[in-house]
Amino acid sequence: MKVALIGVGQAGGKVTERLARFDADMGFGAVRGALAVNSAKPDLRSLDVVDTQLIGADRVNGHGVGGDNELGTEVMQSDIQQVLGALDGRVTSSAEAIFVVAGLGGGTGSGGAPVLVHHLQQVYDVPVYALGVLPGRNEGALYQANAGRSLKTLAREADSTLLIDNDAWHEQGESVEGAFKTINQKIARRVGLLFASGEATEGVGESVVDSSEVINTLRSGGIATLGYASEVASDDSAENVRTAMSVSRQALLTGTSLPDATTADSALLVIAGDPEKIPRKGVEKSRRWLEDETGSMQVRGGDFPLESDRLGALVLLGGAERSQRIEEFMERAREAQREQDTEEPDHIEQFTDDRLENLF
Repeated sequence: MKVALIGVGQAGGKVTERLARFDADMGFGAVRGALAVNSAKPDLRSLDVVDTQLIGADRVNGHGVGGDNELGTEVMQSDIQQVLGALDGRVTSSAEAIFVVAGLGGGTGSGGAPVLVHHLQQVYDVPVYALGVLPGRNEGALYQANAGRSLKTLAREADSTLLIDNDAWHEQGESVEGAFKTINQKIARRVGLLFASGEATEGVGESVVDSSEVINTLRSGGIATLGYASEVASDDSAENVRTAMSVSRQALLTGTSLPDATTADSALLVIAGDPEKIPRKGVEKSRRWLEDETGSMQVRGGDFPLESDRLGALVLLGGAERSQRIEEFMERAREAQREQDTEEPDHIEQFTDDRLENLF
């Protein structure tokens, strides 16, 4: 799947750079252009693989928006023509989709990403998706409330929003900096493999996944999640039937970007590995299991031939917003907003009926 990436905010820029680097190192050629957009000049200086664009210089003088996602929305709206101009030559006719990448807890990412998605929808005739990173439970009330408002707006504007929960992919006992680095690496590997499916193969599989199957899986809109797991493969494909089932189960039940989100409108199962080791029977059994587990009648499946001694499973779910995990997060965001309203009574009228309002 050939994509153009646009990272918004600090986390969005770092994830975008990591994705571009992973794609280049693996030689997949799926990332056809990458741009990082931010209101904080130091964050842009730290990026060396992707091109950069500063916004809001006349408002915040390159110092960022300080976690204020309404200000993040305003600076993106005011400088949107500069950002669209910077995309010339980066979003080309070869791109089959655009991904706007952002951490949903900060100011520039959570406020600016929905605005950018809105305008990209009007300019480009390809799907515009969001890749949003939810803050962890311990990241503070401001980040929770920001993410709740941003997610509501993104889900409305984007063709689909692939969510990564910060609590899902970090290792226990890590420092904050180490945790973010681990999460970014896992995002790059998993999402990078999804992009590369069908683009660059080391052999010919029996049923190779192509980009249209990714797009059709995301066609239902709403919230999407991505799971991944891998194990060492046997040289005999017949012995890998159990391995294919095992990694598929792990990908959905323990390796997903949004834990406990298993109900979906559509799903895609990709079994990656040496084509001589991928068991056709195992792929089909895993696909049927995924159909039963997700309650979806739209479950696609296929191979991703890849030179590796391991067998991996990618599980993409589309239309997963009915999951309990989303309900729990939105309640956490509403509670955080109520805490902020108590501290700032002048703003209570903005959040009537205990709901998180859209950013714009």
